[in-house]
Amino acid sequence: MEAPRLQVEKKPKKGLFYRLLDWVEINGNKLPDVLTLFVIFTAIILVVSMIAGLSGWSAINPATKEKIVAINLLNEEGIKRILSEMVKNFVNFPPLGLVLVVMLGVGLAESTGLISAFMRKVVLSAPSKLILPIIVLIGIVGNAAADAALIVLPPVAAMIFLALKRNPIAGLCAAYAAVAGGFSANLIINLLDAMLAGFTESSAQIIDPAYKANPAMNYYFLFASTFVLLPVAVFVTTKIVEPRLGTYNSQQALDEEGKTELTTVEKRGLRWAAISLGIFVAIILAVTVPSNAMLRHPETDSIIVSPFMDSLVPIMFLFFFIPALAYGVGAKTIKSDKDVAEQLSKAMSGMGYYIVLAFIAAQMITYFAWSNLGSIIAIKGAEALQSIGMVGLPLLICFILFTALVNLLIASSSAKWAILGPVFVPMFMILGYSPAFTQIAYRIGDSITNTITPMLAYFAILLSFAKKFDKNMGVGTLISSLLPYTIAFGIFWIVLFSIWYLLGLPLGPGAYIKL
Repeated sequence: MEAPRLQVEKKPKKGLFYRLLDWVEINGNKLPDVLTLFVIFTAIILVVSMIAGLSGWSAINPATKEKIVAINLLNEEGIKRILSEMVKNFVNFPPLGLVLVVMLGVGLAESTGLISAFMRKVVLSAPSKLILPIIVLIGIVGNAAADAALIVLPPVAAMIFLALKRNPIAGLCAAYAAVAGGFSANLIINLLDAMLAGFTESSAQIIDPAYKANPAMNYYFLFASTFVLLPVAVFVTTKIVEPRLGTYNSQQALDEEGKTELTTVEKRGLRWAAISLGIFVAIILAVTVPSNAMLRHPETDSIIVSPFMDSLVPIMFLFFFIPALAYGVGAKTIKSDKDVAEQLSKAMSGMGYYIVLAFIAAQMITYFAWSNLGSIIAIKGAEALQSIGMVGLPLLICFILFTALVNLLIASSSAKWAILGPVFVPMFMILGYSPAFTQIAYRIGDSITNTITPMLAYFAILLSFAKKFDKNMGVGTLISSLLPYTIAFGIFWIVLFSIWYLLGLPLGPGAYIKL
């Protein structure tokens, strides 16, 4: 009698896209720790600056017509500057203070139990299918707050996913992608719209001195983009990112399973937190909404450019700190001022890795700016794109992709547009396209690679957050989890852009595709 054969289940073959993500993850994780990686990047920038400086690399700024020369940072003057301004670079690194201040409030909310109780309340009362779309929508709209949203939303989303017994890294990535990758989609006009419009106006006046831009000139497209990116981000998270990351198992997750129902003191704490938050929000509205209110611009009465926008980080800190304090007192997790001091210290104790990372990242980004390498590369690339002889929609799509590549080197949206605007706005005006349309193409490219560029300081912050849930989290795993958002956002945004172009739809109030 023939022996029965062992039936071996064959694993389905992975498609090309999943093999690409696996390759990114495997090879990315072979890289050194991100601290070491940033040190290596810094060394490369210094060496290249020396080569570029000695070789006389330069470019002409299209806006000012001034010559931009590569700066050698390894000569006597450069070394003196590196040594004398090292501390200044660290202290003035924009994300450092922002993160530490906001995390004081978020940390207290976490250590008192407010976030845990709130998440369980959400899980018990809200349809779970709506939570991810809400996170993504808040992220896209929240990018109006820029830095604050990038700091606050990802860790909060991670904790929501943990409460739902889903992988918190997936929540972290979804929130970060929504804010960073969806940077040029929104339902409201914000500071970035006003800032970019100013650069666009000055660039357009090279051709038409009478041209006037307005911050709302892209509004219709940005509004529509929000509802295109929302389902895309949800699909990528649930169908690609979460399955690749797998099930998350940790003691914290097991602990969450055992304490779903809220206790009496937790419910009281939540009530007190809600009351205190309502009072705080009412005060903020009172000093912001009325005409000539304290936090509006004293001369223009604007909110977009105003003390309110300058105060967003302290407001975000108080937004978490005040209800956390109220919750702690109500839930009896805070019984004295000593408890507050102890829990604040506990909240900041986990930020050590980030502080070291911020020190190195501050030096790297500053040295790259000092060297002028980013500006020279951007200008030379723009000149090359300008000379290829392509016209119409293909040229515009090439411009989007070119901007996305430049964004990997220069993360600042306004800094890139200050360089690229004077080249491409006049160029496309000559071809018959409005400055508002050129700005749309730029903004798409400026957004889609935000999720994966290490030159955006918040990428390092995201990695430090991810390590709280997985201490072995590597750069490769993080980038392979974010790359699907970049690819999907790029594809669907370019499709929307093409449809808008072919239908000739208005871009915003009084703004059209053609001149």
